[in-house]
Amino acid sequence: MEENYDVIVLGTGLTECILSGLLSIDGKKVLHIDRQEYYGGESASLNLTQLYSKFKPSKPYQGQFGKDRDWLIDLIPKFLMSNGELTNILVHTDVTRYMEFKQVSGSFVYRDGRIAKVPATTVEAISSPLMGFFEKRRMSNFLQFIVDYTEDDISTHHSIDLDKQTMHEIYTHYGLQKGTCDFIGHAMALHHNDDYLIKPARDTYDRIILYLTSVARYGKSPYIYPLYGLGELPQGFARLSAIYGGTFMLDTPIDELLWNGQGQFVGVKTKEGVAKAPICIADPTYFPEKVTATGQKVIRAMCILDHPIPNTGDADSAQIIIPQNQVGRKNDIYIAVISSAHNICAKGYYVAIISTIIETTKPHLELEPAFKVIGPTKDVLMGIAEIYRPIEDGSKDHVYISKSYDPSSHFESTTDDVKEIYERVTGHSLVLKQRKTAEEEADLAGLD
Repeated sequence: MEENYDVIVLGTGLTECILSGLLSIDGKKVLHIDRQEYYGGESASLNLTQLYSKFKPSKPYQGQFGKDRDWLIDLIPKFLMSNGELTNILVHTDVTRYMEFKQVSGSFVYRDGRIAKVPATTVEAISSPLMGFFEKRRMSNFLQFIVDYTEDDISTHHSIDLDKQTMHEIYTHYGLQKGTCDFIGHAMALHHNDDYLIKPARDTYDRIILYLTSVARYGKSPYIYPLYGLGELPQGFARLSAIYGGTFMLDTPIDELLWNGQGQFVGVKTKEGVAKAPICIADPTYFPEKVTATGQKVIRAMCILDHPIPNTGDADSAQIIIPQNQVGRKNDIYIAVISSAHNICAKGYYVAIISTIIETTKPHLELEPAFKVIGPTKDVLMGIAEIYRPIEDGSKDHVYISKSYDPSSHFESTTDDVKEIYERVTGHSLVLKQRKTAEEEADLAGLD
């Protein structure tokens, strides 16, 4: 059997599935293959049997936390910014029809040995225990500047040039204390280290605006999360691709990669036969010789709890950020907390996933500040992942490889990768088109 396609996609990680859906909408004939038997690749959500098999193979799951079907734990712990790019893609492609989202109850930051809710409004800033009376006023003035800033109205610039002045200079301009700068830069702008302080302020301004507009969309926090786990996201985009004619083959290893005389990709050979296409999109695991390690590794600890996180007001979900300065590190520590309210674990349980970039030869000890925050655990499963990036952009061999998932708390860097690969593959920028209605698609497919 030999069949021709426009694009072959290898791996069902979120990046690959989004691209598969977008290219299918564009009218491309897409074949999507994964060696795994489940969707999601490195961004899958696994039940406890699968999770213990992956991270504790010598200690299989014995049913101590209930039935497998009640558990779906993310391998990559991230939330969606409610006004972020991934949410925009979900809405415009109408993938939201396949899934339900629930707001994350709160965004918290660690400071001086305790956690407190990140103030996202003037009212919250005034009542926040993170700041004294005069600092609250300075913080309020800073946020007012951010909200009022209008590119074409110089009177709103307050003599500040976002493209020339650094964030350090702007913090100094408003007289903000170091601790306040920490939670603005790390819990609102979501930088994972302090490199941003010496760079032009524009990027940080954009990040804070994204945070504030995401909070304003639903209140409480800027984050949303899909019921039944993040593994629903790649499945949703896979369904989108299938509606537009995409073909999916799970549990299908690649027997051989096919190349022409110029070293360009032309197809793959699997147990089903030969499939040919002039373009390949893949995750880094399919082309280890075409990627390079960034030198950074991420440690993730999946913690099963039988209690909410202390000092969060018994929140059923939370994002907790421990800024690096607060614990003498170079990189932040992230804690994503979800519970049975999101249909990802049995009732009465919570899942806290801790992640950070490794800095020492004893990475498990680097997570100690986070373990103190979350309290006693019922069990912990740890994994370490290398961060890879493609060596080339794909223009020579027509193989376009995605980047590894970083330790950040959201998907903004993932959608940046999606947009960059899409532009390299198609030759034009991604313009989100409104998807057809379910009725129009049924007509398209010849259904009643």
